[in-house]
Amino acid sequence: MTTDNEKAVLSVALDEEGSAGHRIEVMLTEAQIQTRVKMLGEAITRDYPNFAEPLLLVGVLKGAALFLADLVRCIDRPVEYDFVAISSYGAATHTSGEVRILKDLDASVADKHVLIVEDILDTGLTLRFSYLLESLRARQAKSVGVCVLLDKPARRRVEVKVDYRGFEIEDKFVVGYGMDYHEQYRQLRFIGEVVPIKPDEPSAEWAAMD
Repeated sequence: MTTDNEKAVLSVALDEEGSAGHRIEVMLTEAQIQTRVKMLGEAITRDYPNFAEPLLLVGVLKGAALFLADLVRCIDRPVEYDFVAISSYGAATHTSGEVRILKDLDASVADKHVLIVEDILDTGLTLRFSYLLESLRARQAKSVGVCVLLDKPARRRVEVKVDYRGFEIEDKFVVGYGMDYHEQYRQLRFIGEVVPIKPDEPSAEWAAMD
């Protein structure tokens, strides 16, 4: 069931479908997202009970920014957070497999528990080959975990151990709650599927982002 906010934003997308060539269909409502984020925060609080051991959350820009902001406020213990920026798409809607590091961490990870916070995990290439797992361990992090809002196992090319998972979804291209299509729709409070309006649109072009 969509809220008034979701209906309003969805109507805007539908009104523009003639020029945009797509529509947005609600997949996860704001209420569903917030309920699940709260549960993830509670689980993280339980799993890191020793306040003397620093916990650093590393958000992967730009898509995970809103997720990280909400998650931090649901963790009932001291936390630090930082961001990395990684590119593996360009203007495409599918993962190229080529990764560029655009912003590295400002904070030291030595002797800290580190939790990587991602919006979507599909191929695994972003997490694995961008250095996030191997390099953080090489920097002498006390431990390295992974927290993803959306998991798309159907597209996995590299196995990644996920410690905290928000939702497992099908192989769909989604936007909202920080995630975008050509920098649009990040502001949506819900998560919606981008659906091409042309019947012959190749489904591969709308594959999920990592």
